[in-house]
Amino acid sequence: MSSVLIFSHSITPRLQYITEFLSQYYGLQLKLVSDEDRFVKATDSCKINYGYHRLDPNEIFMHSHALLFESSVRQVKVECFERSGYKAFFKTEGDFGFDLFAAIFYLITRYEEYLPHQKDTYGRYAHENSVAFKENFLHLPLINIWLEDFKNLLLEKDPALAFKNSKFSFLPTYDIDIAWSFRNKGFKRNFGGILKLLFGWKFGKMIHRIRVIRGRRQDPFDSYEWMDRLHEQFKLQPVYFFLVAKERGKYDRNIDVTNVEYQQLVQSIGSKYFIGLHPSWASGDTPTLLTKEKSTLEQITNQTVTSSRQHFIRFELPSTYRKLLALGITNDHSMGYGTINGFRASISTSYYWYDLKNEEKTQLLIHPFCFMDANAYYEEKLSAEAALEELMQYYNAVKSMNGTMITIWHNNFLGTDEAFAGWKETYEKFVLTING
Repeated sequence: MSSVLIFSHSITPRLQYITEFLSQYYGLQLKLVSDEDRFVKATDSCKINYGYHRLDPNEIFMHSHALLFESSVRQVKVECFERSGYKAFFKTEGDFGFDLFAAIFYLITRYEEYLPHQKDTYGRYAHENSVAFKENFLHLPLINIWLEDFKNLLLEKDPALAFKNSKFSFLPTYDIDIAWSFRNKGFKRNFGGILKLLFGWKFGKMIHRIRVIRGRRQDPFDSYEWMDRLHEQFKLQPVYFFLVAKERGKYDRNIDVTNVEYQQLVQSIGSKYFIGLHPSWASGDTPTLLTKEKSTLEQITNQTVTSSRQHFIRFELPSTYRKLLALGITNDHSMGYGTINGFRASISTSYYWYDLKNEEKTQLLIHPFCFMDANAYYEEKLSAEAALEELMQYYNAVKSMNGTMITIWHNNFLGTDEAFAGWKETYEKFVLTING
């Protein structure tokens, strides 16, 4: 494995974390040293001086920002500037123009989310707070772009460096919040729905609902066989996240977890694809529910569940991630916004979460998504056609960086519900286009 030597006057947990991240990202061995004399005398063909003044005429000098040498969270001045056609910050002297290591750390740890901030209507970190939104780079995997530039600088110093051969990949994921629109909802819920349609003079919809309940029509949210065919056609390996709240609430409206047909659906999907937990909204207020829901899903599938994505993308750092780790969750797919599409952590590559409060790298692997159908439909108010354009923009951005494009779709968008007419076709066209 090719190696790169990095000098720093002090080796901190934050700097070690970024060094390990870069090693994994590039497939290189990055070695940290704090002995100035050893660094100067080293014969490594590629050396990075992460310090305050130059030491070697052949080094890559990156004047360090203070961020990686601290052990607390504080207000940090972030001033963006244009560099080679894109944004950067933590401008310093040196061969790269800014402190790449500190800037990456600031973005992927979600440093700004630990600071006092405005909440959105659901009590979540509002995307309007973020530097990515304010500086108009939320639509870009900016870290990947920076790292591609830095890779070229490394190659200038040592053309023999053997980088990992990264390839673009597409990971489709699905949130199953409400498995069926009418079926298996029980007498009370269906009777109330039918009465509402009756008194609203919506006789056609009422008759349709009755026919679905009696098994004479396909449920509007039942898109599972269609999804199967799409996966088989393009050899996709999706991840499904199931909401298994035992108590229904305003935001938790899933099918009863004791329903036999619902359990059979989960088991059938779990026998073919990866599945994960979709922690309920209520579990954010009552942590004990998280344990029960994980146990429920494991009992239904007879599998150990190690992946999750927060319902409504409701999470708070560091508490939510700590709870997941304590339960044995090692893969989280919540890194994105529930209000706008884009790259919340400015990256299209999976990475391990760093707990800023404990100042340590964890074993929780973060898988960032960049597109969710509900964001495009409810928040951005896009048509199905406009959503396809947005999808292709993200695809082109991720593909150019050989990253992983993760999308979120819901079964109700891919069924026959009139409210989502055209969205199923949009998804199919997108998958066909990128696999064509």
